[in-house]
Amino acid sequence: MSKGRTWRARQARFLNRLHAWAAARARPATGFVSQPEPRTVGYFAKGRQMIAGNVMFAGHLMEVKGAMIWDLDLPDEAFEEALHGFAWLDDLAAVGDTKARKLAQDWLWGWIKRYGGGTGPGWSPELTGRRVIRWVHHALFLLRGTTPEQSEAYYKALSAQTTFLARRWQGASPGIPRFEALTGLLYCGLSIEGMEARAEPARAALGVECARQVDEQGGIPTRNPEELLEVFTLLTWAQAALEEVGKEPDPAHLEAIARIAPTLRALRHADGGLARFHGGGRGLDGRLDQALAASGNKKRQTEGLAMGYARISAGRTSVIVDAAPPPSGKASAQAHASTLAFELTSGRRPLIVNCGAGEAFGPDWRRAGRATPSHSTLCLQGYSSARLAPERWIGITRRELLEDCPKHVPVQLDHLPDSVRMEAGHDGYVALNGLTHARALDLSADGREVKGEDYLVALDSAANKRFDKAMDSVKLDGLPYDIRFHLHPDVDVALDLGGNAVSMALRSGEIWIFRFSGKAEMEIEPSVFLEKGRMRPRATKQIVLSGRAMDYATRIRWSLAKAQETASAVRDYVRDDGEMST
Repeated sequence: MSKGRTWRARQARFLNRLHAWAAARARPATGFVSQPEPRTVGYFAKGRQMIAGNVMFAGHLMEVKGAMIWDLDLPDEAFEEALHGFAWLDDLAAVGDTKARKLAQDWLWGWIKRYGGGTGPGWSPELTGRRVIRWVHHALFLLRGTTPEQSEAYYKALSAQTTFLARRWQGASPGIPRFEALTGLLYCGLSIEGMEARAEPARAALGVECARQVDEQGGIPTRNPEELLEVFTLLTWAQAALEEVGKEPDPAHLEAIARIAPTLRALRHADGGLARFHGGGRGLDGRLDQALAASGNKKRQTEGLAMGYARISAGRTSVIVDAAPPPSGKASAQAHASTLAFELTSGRRPLIVNCGAGEAFGPDWRRAGRATPSHSTLCLQGYSSARLAPERWIGITRRELLEDCPKHVPVQLDHLPDSVRMEAGHDGYVALNGLTHARALDLSADGREVKGEDYLVALDSAANKRFDKAMDSVKLDGLPYDIRFHLHPDVDVALDLGGNAVSMALRSGEIWIFRFSGKAEMEIEPSVFLEKGRMRPRATKQIVLSGRAMDYATRIRWSLAKAQETASAVRDYVRDDGEMST
């Protein structure tokens, strides 16, 4: 970590502490003027686990039954941040019974007692914004059955956090942390007595951030689809909160919502979940469709890329490909080396996936999930197409940024008479051995077959020299590559036709067949599916084609074809636009 960055991090922490201390001594509010609806949705299963005494944040599982969470020795900063962000309130509210409310109230007033005076690690603008959104959303859940003293402490702490956000929201990192800080400030300004003057500056600042952070194609710098959904959701919540009290959102705010909606539709698989790239998961069930419906925007992406992703779809099949360079700089703090990786979903059933983000399972899984072998694409000589740099401070956390990334990723999309075709390539390996990875995908018009080709090509004389040098280093034995196709855990897989094909059965009754041609070996190997909301990674399988690049051009062809249609009596009737068919 650089000395300059360390100094900036220390300065930010000092300012946070100073303004938190001062804010805690400001005049407290006594109640709500208006209260936004509880729009955040959590995981019911995680809520039940917490009630049972099992808490899992940032890959660490702790048994806390009967204990006050704030009194425990916490395993690391990531766990601490997750705790102080209060997103777990969504999970307890999803359960919503007496035990869930009692636990939420105990932990909430435990936080107020220890940290409400402006102390502790939770007083950063990003965590404060995330926290007050939950406090306001779940106010009825939290305040039911409380004493006057508890209510007074709640409003005093909420007022202090509002004042803190008004002074320190600009200290939040650009992107979702700043959107959280501003949305939290706006919520409190609209709903808390005595804080009305905070609403207008927050409304205007939110418009400025929308214009700055959301590009013309409706994307954000991190290229994380789930983070885009979170930004979109925050913006729709803020819009609804403003309109409920008769105020108009900033025009740039509304324009950002209009730009993001078509992009999210393009990143939506046929099963209603998001493509899992660059640190994002599929999203909570129904969250995407709920957010799109709440926005009132029905526009769709008609052509070209959506936030750097190519979508080809037909019939009941959707394919989404990472077809742009990875995020760079600070935006790459959660980015993956996933260039040209793809996911395929048939109806409501994922078939080909990426392993996903391992953030919830600890730093080792996070790093593993970011590597190229954790994605459904080609990996050359065991190297990722982009590398992880040493850790450095990004906002309030330490992260590894991506470096040595692909810079040139040409892509072409064509609608042919009988198929939709995507061709793309990247130069992530050129500096290493002179080879460009190119990939072509053809999806048939009925959605029943995907034909794929992967190429490794030296494109010019300089690339030829690098390849020759790389070949000399391996004594002309060829440069090893693996093409991986990670399967969803619900897929039953088996070798077929004497080991020359793989059959994959979906729970809907569909059967898909994988075949290939070229000089390669095919194996079915173990894999993992890193899924948010679970206690541990799920075991699954992957198809791996292994070979060696022996010349300036190497090509492997493969196909995924539907061998058996789902019986009409049990078919998952969902069209590609997400509406149920009859």
